[in-house]
Amino acid sequence: MPKMKSHSGAKKRFRFTSTGRVKSKHSHKNHILTKKKSDRIRKLKGTMCVSEPDQVRIHIMLPNGRP
Repeated sequence: MPKMKSHSGAKKRFRFTSTGRVKSKHSHKNHILTKKKSDRIRKLKGTMCVSEPDQVRIHIMLPNGRP
């Protein structure tokens, strides 16, 4: 049986925590930042945990990333 391939787009966007949850960057922080309030940009810093239904999908796309 051949090896399972990971989804290359998901590899670049998601990371797993040690407990198996999925982390990702906040959206809306890449461009057109001049019109966004500084408070809003500051709140988009760092990472967030992905919702439960999406975590199931991401684990399917990244079978080798399971802890």
